[in-house]
Amino acid sequence: MIARGTRPVLLIALTLLAGCSGGQGATDAKVTGTSAASTPAPSSTAIAPTTVAPQANLLPGMPPPLSPADVYAGTRELSPAVADHLPRVYVPNSESHTITVIDPATFQIVDSYSAGGSEPQHVVPSYDLQTLYANNDLPIGGGSLLPIDPRTGKAGEPIPVRDPYNMYFTPDGKYALVVAEADRSLDFYDPHTWEKSHAVAVPDCGGVNHMDFTADGRTALVSCEFSGRMAVVDIAELRLIRMVDLPQGRGAMPQDVKLSPDGRAFYVADMATNGIHVFDANTFENTGFVPTGDGTHGLYITRDSTAMLITNRHDGTISVWDFATNQLVRKWQIPGGGSPDMGNLSADGRVFWVSGRHHGEVYAIDIVEWKLLARIPVGRGAHGLTIWPQPGRYSTGHTGVMR
Repeated sequence: MIARGTRPVLLIALTLLAGCSGGQGATDAKVTGTSAASTPAPSSTAIAPTTVAPQANLLPGMPPPLSPADVYAGTRELSPAVADHLPRVYVPNSESHTITVIDPATFQIVDSYSAGGSEPQHVVPSYDLQTLYANNDLPIGGGSLLPIDPRTGKAGEPIPVRDPYNMYFTPDGKYALVVAEADRSLDFYDPHTWEKSHAVAVPDCGGVNHMDFTADGRTALVSCEFSGRMAVVDIAELRLIRMVDLPQGRGAMPQDVKLSPDGRAFYVADMATNGIHVFDANTFENTGFVPTGDGTHGLYITRDSTAMLITNRHDGTISVWDFATNQLVRKWQIPGGGSPDMGNLSADGRVFWVSGRHHGEVYAIDIVEWKLLARIPVGRGAHGLTIWPQPGRYSTGHTGVMR
């Protein structure tokens, strides 16, 4: 069991940066230049961007950032809009076609139901925080979104939506942005009527997958998993700006994308080259690469915005990136092994909930004491789980990217 109160975020920050002496299965993995503990390093190195995060010219209708130095400053407290929501972990099991519901206080499964379609991939909080949507990716002839009421944890009737492998919301809340992977398209829907109003074709973006938005909300950097490149999309004008090839070309497999708290850089996980690419968030130039571990996949900003958790799916580890020093400060092995994929942090920022993609399980990891609290069997192909509620004013989607 974990303590119910919220621990100060300073404690979490200090513990994350304190090295690895206190955690079972932990090893130091500081990176300077191109070296990393027991991980072969590519020839390029991470270079800290020197651009300044946008402070003006926000996407019209987008809530202004609470801090010019931290795009995640609004994620310290729970919104009154989620006051009556049940604390639950929702796990989409892609191969079992089910949703598993877990009580995070007891680590017990409290419900399980059909996803309402084939291959549920991610559970995505809506922009207004009032609905969770399981993305049922059925590219041949259909697809659907399964709405889940976070007040009860129960599902409603599936909504027909074409090919929703992933889903985001534009920072102004105007559109639900469905990532139609098989169609190589970014489809913009009215998030209330679910009528499609626009589509941005990305024909050279095989495996269009994950994204994040610039600090001003006007541009998105999108990963192309099967073509070793990134797409830059103008959200204000709804158009593809350009494609950016990764240095490894088709030898790369970009996954999750995350904007740094100061808005200056994007980080892109790469499951094939086993590390994170760094992009300048102003020019969209690829400025470097840092090896983290085998099968780098998911990226998660800590509640105090000081660090980023990085899941290394194939070697069963979690790496920690420190934003103040621009280096890795920890690499922690899941005791007994695992395949950490995607998830999110508890509301107080202490427990990292993450799916075990190839093991049909979920891990609850205390990132203050760095210990495994629970290993919970779920369905086959456990994928983009979310824990809810999350602190923040609005959701830009995925498994709970909040601002």
